Amino acid sequence: MSMLQLSIDPNQPTPLVEQIVQAVRHQVDDRILRPGMRLPPIRKLAQTQQVSRFTVVEAYDRLVALGYLHSKRGSGFYIAPQRAATIRKPDPVITEQAVDVAWLMRQALDDSPDILKASAGWLPQEWLDQDGLRRHLRSLGRRADARVTGYGTPAGYLPLRQQLQIRLAEFGIGAPPEQIMLTHGATQALDIASRHLIKPGDTVFVDDPGYFNFFGNLRLLGAKLVGVPRGLDGPDADALESLLETHKPKVFFTHSVLHNPTCADLSAATAFRVLQLAAKYDFLVIEDDTYADMHPGTVTRLANLDQLDRVIYVGSFSKTLSNSLRVGFLAARPDLIAQFTDVKTLTAVSTSEFTEQLVYQMLTDGHYRKYVERLHGRLDEHRDVTLRMTERVGLQVFHEPKCGLFLWARAPHIEDSAPLASRAAESRIMLAPGKVFRPQMQASPWIRLNVTFGKEPRLERFLDEALAKA
Repeated sequence: MSMLQLSIDPNQPTPLVEQIVQAVRHQVDDRILRPGMRLPPIRKLAQTQQVSRFTVVEAYDRLVALGYLHSKRGSGFYIAPQRAATIRKPDPVITEQAVDVAWLMRQALDDSPDILKASAGWLPQEWLDQDGLRRHLRSLGRRADARVTGYGTPAGYLPLRQQLQIRLAEFGIGAPPEQIMLTHGATQALDIASRHLIKPGDTVFVDDPGYFNFFGNLRLLGAKLVGVPRGLDGPDADALESLLETHKPKVFFTHSVLHNPTCADLSAATAFRVLQLAAKYDFLVIEDDTYADMHPGTVTRLANLDQLDRVIYVGSFSKTLSNSLRVGFLAARPDLIAQFTDVKTLTAVSTSEFTEQLVYQMLTDGHYRKYVERLHGRLDEHRDVTLRMTERVGLQVFHEPKCGLFLWARAPHIEDSAPLASRAAESRIMLAPGKVFRPQMQASPWIRLNVTFGKEPRLERFLDEALAKA
């Protein structure tokens, strides 16, 4: 028999099953319980700990799945042989790759605690409303109408699409549920639109600078990327018209609100010019509004002026609610949305109706609005701190945004920030240099900073020392 030491406390917030699992795992890891030892029978452990047999069964089953136990029919549960522990070494820093898009994405998604993700494109996990998510998950799990096993419908959960109709109306965008399709985050929305609209060799216009990860996706489709210079008021309309005299794009991909990476907004005058040129030169516009809920005010959107004639509108809740939920959407005119839904069905079948129900519940009970209001205040505080930090280390900012997640900054005496990003990588700091935000990876002096990291002394120390030596 084993030497299992177990003390279950029903008054703890940790579920009873989890208490048993944690106790066994810790005693195996500490080599108190050795391979081959037999655990108490289910009935006996349930009696001694005064818990139900079902609790012990679930705990043992989980321990089997985790590789800590194995069962012998008619004999019981035994400690399984443990594989030798492996200590993960940090990935070697290859400084030449520190300006490569795929490398940056791997660094951004790496969960190593020693990497300071000073250029990440999302909020830190500790900023997200994890308690609220857990509470709503428990509530949804108790509902009889929660769809936890079946496929969702091709267009996505109808009540959420109806709620999105209301939210888009607040932006002045008229979109009935039939013109809205739910997706696995904004990334899938952009991918579906691209798959349908773009063929190898097609020319597409993109912001320069713009969303670097999406540039890689477009290249995989064989598209020819042409950058439209981005200014404080949005795309340079004169440059756009000049480019249109040479190129015939299928699509122009752009941000209007809290542009990534500059965090600037589109002006009404520029928006009108872009839409006039779209009509004159016959191309579609895909408006990525991923960071919409980080802007508390009223701003110009192309979809508001165009009403989904030539504009395809993309949104998401991944940046504010949870990176794991991956709930986004497309809004477009009826013929396009029908075609996009076919692409979604062929490539992904459907999206998770359970997560869509969860988002719907958080939107409709008032929780989400209160959370976003708190988020605005917290971002404002950190943005002010980050602006002061950039001034101390000698960085100039493209502009001082009043909201949003990013600062676009440069050192006056540096023409290419890629070497700075390489040195940051050696110090386990992820900085995104300006060149990765350019469609042809042209040299750039700019870097994107995530304001949530502006209080990190490690970042300020590195920038102060590195820029002094540059």
